Amino acid sequence: MSIDVVEPTRTADDLPKLFHSRRSLRRWRPQLWHLFLLPFCVLWVYPFIWMFSAAFKSQREMLLGGLHLIPEEPTLDNFVRAWTTAKFGAYTLNTIVFTVLVVGIVLLVSSLSGYALSRPGLPLKKWIIAGLVATMFIPHGYTIIPVFLLVNELGLGSSLLGAALAQAGPVQVVPVLLFMGFFAGIPSELEDAAKVDGVGFLRIFALIMMPLAKPVIGTVALLNFISAWSAFFVPLVFTLGNPELRTLGVGMYNFFGQEGTDYAGLAAAATISVLPTIVVFLLLQKTFIEGIAGAVKS
Repeated sequence: MSIDVVEPTRTADDLPKLFHSRRSLRRWRPQLWHLFLLPFCVLWVYPFIWMFSAAFKSQREMLLGGLHLIPEEPTLDNFVRAWTTAKFGAYTLNTIVFTVLVVGIVLLVSSLSGYALSRPGLPLKKWIIAGLVATMFIPHGYTIIPVFLLVNELGLGSSLLGAALAQAGPVQVVPVLLFMGFFAGIPSELEDAAKVDGVGFLRIFALIMMPLAKPVIGTVALLNFISAWSAFFVPLVFTLGNPELRTLGVGMYNFFGQEGTDYAGLAAAATISVLPTIVVFLLLQKTFIEGIAGAVKS
């Protein structure tokens, strides 16, 4: 003997309630995901917050105080020691000069290269792009010796300009591709109208293309600013013979001595080094997103 299960029938009055419940679930779904991801966000951010907190602690409290964030006796001695004794004042100035040179070189070369590669009819265009992409897989350490010898032959071996040339050279592939993708999406009628008026290649590039490429310029500048500001390997190689030209990344070595390591001073130095990149990223994050979206869409 079988028993038939009769499902309850839904009337027209139940439909608004069902629709409302589903809409409420869709509305609360992002908040539920936020609650799920919040612990992971805290775990990722906590080391940075602890570093900022440790910069205001004494050496003893930092080593024996555990993972608590609030200093028992806040002090600015670590920042004073990092800025004066460890010469981070001079290293900050060197880093600014080095970073500005790197960003300027990358913007100039990558924008011109991207504009040339975006134009139709360029011979061997696909092979050139393939060669650029292939260079991305070459480790930076493998090319440092020929790059150093080349820059040294130019008479720039122990200078910030030489270090900037060495830093800017191998990292231009992604900026070139970003500029190429953006310029390829600009209508060719703009160039044709300018050529009719007798405007040359460089003037078209400077007066028409570059003003339109502000989002990509901001994106490339931000990426290379962060990379150059925190660079270590290239500035280390090019400042071995001239320690006065060290950047902030290389200057961290001043806190490692033969008798011990000044961890509190190191935390203060790391805070001084990281804060400018955070500020610049917050100022340019909108431009960064627009540049990435525009290049990918193109």
